[in-house]
Amino acid sequence: MSIASQSIATVDKDWWRGAVIYQIYPRSYQDSNGDGIGDLKGIAARLPHVAALGVDAIWISPFFTSPMRDFGYDVSDYEDVDPIFGTLADFDVMTSEAHRLGIKVMIDLVLSHSSDRHPWFAESRSSKNNPKADWYVWTDAKPDGTPPNNWLSIFGGSAWAWDPTRMQYYLHNFLTSQPDMNLHNPEVQDRLLNVVRFWLDRGVDGFRLDTINFYFHDRELRDNPALEPSRRNASTAPAVNPYNFQEHLYDKNRPENLAFLKRFRAVLDEYPAIAAVGEVGDSQRGLEIVGEYTAGDDKMHMCYAFEFLSPDALSPDRVEEVMDDFGAAAPDGWACWAFSNHDVVRHVSRWGNLVADREAFAKQYAALLLTLRGSVCIYQGEELGLTEAELSYQDLQDPYGIQFWPEFKGRDGCRTPMVWDSQMAQGGFSTVKPWLPVPVEHILHAVSVQQGDESSVLEQYRRFLAFRKQYPAFAKGEIAFTEPQDDVLIYTRRHDDETILCVFNMSATEAVATLPEGNWQALTGHGFTSNNYGNKIDIPAWGAYFARLA
Repeated sequence: MSIASQSIATVDKDWWRGAVIYQIYPRSYQDSNGDGIGDLKGIAARLPHVAALGVDAIWISPFFTSPMRDFGYDVSDYEDVDPIFGTLADFDVMTSEAHRLGIKVMIDLVLSHSSDRHPWFAESRSSKNNPKADWYVWTDAKPDGTPPNNWLSIFGGSAWAWDPTRMQYYLHNFLTSQPDMNLHNPEVQDRLLNVVRFWLDRGVDGFRLDTINFYFHDRELRDNPALEPSRRNASTAPAVNPYNFQEHLYDKNRPENLAFLKRFRAVLDEYPAIAAVGEVGDSQRGLEIVGEYTAGDDKMHMCYAFEFLSPDALSPDRVEEVMDDFGAAAPDGWACWAFSNHDVVRHVSRWGNLVADREAFAKQYAALLLTLRGSVCIYQGEELGLTEAELSYQDLQDPYGIQFWPEFKGRDGCRTPMVWDSQMAQGGFSTVKPWLPVPVEHILHAVSVQQGDESSVLEQYRRFLAFRKQYPAFAKGEIAFTEPQDDVLIYTRRHDDETILCVFNMSATEAVATLPEGNWQALTGHGFTSNNYGNKIDIPAWGAYFARLA
């Protein structure tokens, strides 16, 4: 066997199962060149912080060439780095540094739509008979000049925009500057899969696929039916958005996507130990779609829906309900759970806004997230217990928030710069005024303040991640719930001959919990304290208890 073959043979192809992935929003992580915007060199310089946390991988939000109408999720060149973030050489250096530190690199791919500045779209809109005329979703107007159907953009208004050159409408599920690709066209699929190969050849270890269930539309362009008010929820769009008034049967979630995902997975399988996670955005069928996309071993490795990213507060019953629903919808699938990301209000504010001891709340929710069955995404700043930033309308950059202000304030509040040093201007993020303001309250929770303080949220994240690695059941094991005891959540994680008991007091007052039958030996090193007496334990407010079955 050759050395290369030996290397491939010894790679853990299952590394993603139970992995902890740290999401980096590059505009807001570290500015290295004094322009107020984070960049790839800044990420590379801060990777020791990520390594010290003890995570397995990073997911980097888009850094590709873009006019930045949606801050990188509108791509104008899939195979280059936008100058504000650096160069391809900077990307290579950052990737090498991550690998040196034992961190895998996953990047965000936005395949459902491009920027309207992409050369592909410029050619496509130039005429009805050019080579790329069918690379985007074009259609004629109705006889009265109105759009072909009732589909809505998630960012507000019709999902159709009129183009005077072609005298046709084009589909945009998001901004008008983000035209949807026509993946019914095999040429489009082939070209996008070449993008995947391009980044795999540069050494990435995997991908996060943005809006994965938006890849295909109904060829017949049928109207979406109205959704009964009783079935509406705000899990993927704010309640003030009429997007929630439709059942999205035809503008997304189409069955043709399964065949494309198989093609995508086949490309990944040409390389050793590559993994991908898909974002499924649907308020009614999210977990069902996750099940479809992750069933078997020929499509996605894992997906996430919005059950734990929604405004719905967590309780013992809610946690068990979501996990049971996932198990029923995706018995063969694998989830990737997150409580926060770049699209939602930070969970310490979203769920803990009325909690007096937010640090205790943040510590417990970290332990809960890290012990659920599935892989985990942690969003930058979560390890500091950062709250949602309160910004003025004048500071807003997000077009989504500007559209629906003030009922929905957009996504800027979770995208403010990372805070590194409380003694430095802009919290150590930049030497100049950054693209979004750095909240004063965040500076008080900077890395420099928390590092070395064993009572801090940061040190608790590090401690618990190290604790998690000691027990394979947390990463790979099955999960089984026992009957909740008021506000106390209890479940076990079991893998091979290892069974770990997890108990969480999800309330602001001390609770007494009765342990399930068994010879439970209390575990230490996780950062929580409790009092045992017989088969009962006293758990402080927002506390947790862990034990192993002897």
